[in-house]
Amino acid sequence: MNEIHIVDTTLRDGQLSLWALGMRTGAMLAIAEQMDRCGFQSMEFFGFAGFIKYVREHKENPFDWIRLGAKKFCNTRLRYHGGLASGFEKVPRSVRKLMIECMVAHGITLTRSSDPWNDYEAAAIENEELRRLGMDVVINIIYSVSSRHTDNYYAQKAREAAAIKPYRICFKDVGGLLTPERTRALIPVIKKNIGEMPLEFHAHCNNGLAPFNYLEAIKLGVDILHTAIPPLANGSSQPSILNVASNARALGYTPVVDLDAIKAVEKHFTFIARREGHPIGAQREYDHAQYLHQIPGGMISNLSHQLRTVGRENRLQDTLEEVGRVRAEFGYPIMVTPLAQFVGSQAAINIITGERYKEVTDQVIQYALGHWGKEAPLVMDPNVRDKILNRPRAAEWKGWTPPDLTLEEVRRKFAAPGVSDEELVLRVIAGEAAVKAMLAAGAPKEYLRANQPLVRLIGELAKRRDCKQVYIQKKGLLLRMAKNR
Repeated sequence: MNEIHIVDTTLRDGQLSLWALGMRTGAMLAIAEQMDRCGFQSMEFFGFAGFIKYVREHKENPFDWIRLGAKKFCNTRLRYHGGLASGFEKVPRSVRKLMIECMVAHGITLTRSSDPWNDYEAAAIENEELRRLGMDVVINIIYSVSSRHTDNYYAQKAREAAAIKPYRICFKDVGGLLTPERTRALIPVIKKNIGEMPLEFHAHCNNGLAPFNYLEAIKLGVDILHTAIPPLANGSSQPSILNVASNARALGYTPVVDLDAIKAVEKHFTFIARREGHPIGAQREYDHAQYLHQIPGGMISNLSHQLRTVGRENRLQDTLEEVGRVRAEFGYPIMVTPLAQFVGSQAAINIITGERYKEVTDQVIQYALGHWGKEAPLVMDPNVRDKILNRPRAAEWKGWTPPDLTLEEVRRKFAAPGVSDEELVLRVIAGEAAVKAMLAAGAPKEYLRANQPLVRLIGELAKRRDCKQVYIQKKGLLLRMAKNR
């Protein structure tokens, strides 16, 4: 049939990559029903990082979006993004389970999950637990570049991923590091070793190559691709659905989407971008330095900020070079959260102090002890590991295990006996003070669709302070607005 099915990432990875999750709930609700008409097989709807961002910065309840937004999708299967061990925070597992139960209660029964080491023994436990909670799980195989990440490595990881029997497998190029040549080499290896398991392909455009890699994947039989809608495509996001659909048709394939419906969505988000000052995703140029440090795009700005706060902003290039050295000494971890942040922060500290590993973070000590993956101590440079652990602070972390509180213990700790499950999740993840400020801020602001120009014009004119009276006349309609003194 030569059909190509699309998983849309606009509302989750698209806006995370390009707008730092800067889009308000109202802006998404205003276009949700139109997005449901686009023909996507599935849609990334929300991710773990959104809990902190929406509560602390937007002062909006993310469960408002989850509850109200989910009701607007009748034709598209919605996805959560994350599992029971996402992000930096050592959130009690009981709370993470409760969070998943809340998602399932709102009809979101599909998630995509990763282990940063491609450790499928750990992923098997999570896959089974998520399945018991009502979630189908798409398991990622994450691409990376190093002497360890060979064709044989990916053949083995593909077999291990398939053996835990997830809903699907996704080949994920989070750093935009794949080339067409490596795509042609690895896709057949992965497909051969996962057997009949459906394969998705998710790639970022950091280095401008993802659109080309998608075409190679299509020709090799991959028929489920992750794309975003402009202006939340390209840049460090996923390839544009408009471009991918056009190229797929040129190759003789049929993308199963409604392009007319998608263009209305593009118009809406372009209006939001211009109104609120968000960037428009643009195609990136190839940058070979990306392969030397492999830092995700958003992290470079964080490193610049770290250096700027201590007056070392002129040392960014030195820091990026140090990232490459630290990554090699750490055993070539895949540069994804949280491992990329451990490597990047340590490189910055080495440059700032002027002496390598003179100071280290608690997370780096935990990394060397295996708290962030049992593989780390086995692959690290032994001299560097000894240097990290040969300090009094390391002794305090030996034998440490993260607290695993029950829900009853969590409720007592947060003095929340009558608080709803959803609010308890937010209190634990985002903090009690942030949740109180969010609740005080009230309901999310409503947004209009970009195809409501007259209503939008009236709203914008009403904000102007240099007009006391406004007259609007159109096809027999006369509207007069006046401000009270």
